[in-house]
Amino acid sequence: MKSLMIVLVLLNIACASAGASNYKKVSALLTPESVVQATDGAIYVSEINVFDKNGDGQISVIRDGKVRIFAKGLDDPKGLAIIGNNLYVADKTKILKITLNKSPAQVSTFVEASAFAFPPQFLNDLEADPKGNLYVSDSGNLSTGKGGAIYKIDPQGNTVLLIDGNQDARVMAPNGLLADDTGDYLIFVDFSSGILYQYNQSNQELIDLSDTSFGGGDGVVHHSNGTMYVSDWKSGKVYSININGDVSLLKEGYQAAADIAITKDEQFLMVPDMKAGILDFIPLH
Repeated sequence: MKSLMIVLVLLNIACASAGASNYKKVSALLTPESVVQATDGAIYVSEINVFDKNGDGQISVIRDGKVRIFAKGLDDPKGLAIIGNNLYVADKTKILKITLNKSPAQVSTFVEASAFAFPPQFLNDLEADPKGNLYVSDSGNLSTGKGGAIYKIDPQGNTVLLIDGNQDARVMAPNGLLADDTGDYLIFVDFSSGILYQYNQSNQELIDLSDTSFGGGDGVVHHSNGTMYVSDWKSGKVYSININGDVSLLKEGYQAAADIAITKDEQFLMVPDMKAGILDFIPLH
């Protein structure tokens, strides 16, 4: 595995406490795709429900093991990211912003579809960096592996294309994103090839980080100890990658392991199983 140790050292290792680590599997979710935890311990899950059926998607929030609908009327919500007191959602062809301390939830469009360099086909994962920038992957046409792109969005909503399949044919269907602490590097896993890449924003260099294919690569996250985790949607597996680049199977048996996240106390890996309709918690210690 190339350059992985260097990149992991650059990743933000700050760890916030979320209180007691008492997490239990949640079921009966409607096609859960992504998950994120706020600093107050609340867990937010995007639920697509029926693909390509506008208006039936929603965001649920889990507090003290209880699930309730936080925002509804979305289209196909996928990637989630929190910056400050705002939850951002990749919803089909646009980016939504939801203020967390408002009840009922106030949903607004942060980035319209027209703001992207090319009409979005399949906005997928969202990632935030320490400077308040967002990154979003457009997985393009998953059947053909064409049309994939990655965009950077500044705090004002200005959107620029970082890289796409026209610039580099290896960018087929980018999915899970992971930004480093400096804002210089972006790691992503491609759903079509299963390859884990590192993109250098300074010189536009794209290199592969692993000799392993992660199948239908979906989510990628890191622990402050340097371990990375990658989910394989197609095979229902979750892998760990240590700081030396060694790949190990962490857990298998999911129907569709989607966009993973680590709890704020770093005790558990949260895994939405899209087809099973569950949110699982894998102990990390």
